[in-house]
Amino acid sequence: MSFQTILKIAAAGVMAAAMMGAPAAIRAQGGSGAAAAADKVLKPADMQKLLPASVFYRGQSATTQLRNSGGVKFADGYFVLATLVDTSGYSSNVAAKYQAYFVTEIPIQVGGQALPAGAYGVGFVEGSKFVVTDVGAHDLLTVTSGEDAGLKRPLPLQVTTDPAGGFRLYAGRRFVSFTR
Repeated sequence: MSFQTILKIAAAGVMAAAMMGAPAAIRAQGGSGAAAAADKVLKPADMQKLLPASVFYRGQSATTQLRNSGGVKFADGYFVLATLVDTSGYSSNVAAKYQAYFVTEIPIQVGGQALPAGAYGVGFVEGSKFVVTDVGAHDLLTVTSGEDAGLKRPLPLQVTTDPAGGFRLYAGRRFVSFTR
């Protein structure tokens, strides 16, 4: 075999190895081959395949209101999702603070406090507060919520970008900010 043939075989082997490693490198970066996209705010139509029709919370199953949902898909493929729930079967003290089902695949900051990845019940309560509970209805954290009088079209629940950075979870005009 000539030296030139050996070089061609070696070059082909290097190219094949590089091509086989490329999909793993792309997955590790969170992409699909194209440049990684920016964080994306999700609308109710995006949530149909992401959230279930009902969720477990405090010993019962609550129906989700996917028409009143939103979230964020981060550039690396992780999600933060929220949807209002029907709390008609819950006691009034549980229903007061359990208004929405909230899922985060990654640790986030809510109102400046750390929240680990998980599934939670959340709600906007009296005194301009936002409370996060575990699925047993135990309070995990409470932060101050804001009111956005300038919001043009308040919805029962929505997620938007926050002008100060990060995102906002709204219930009507009341909101809490969250960041990664």
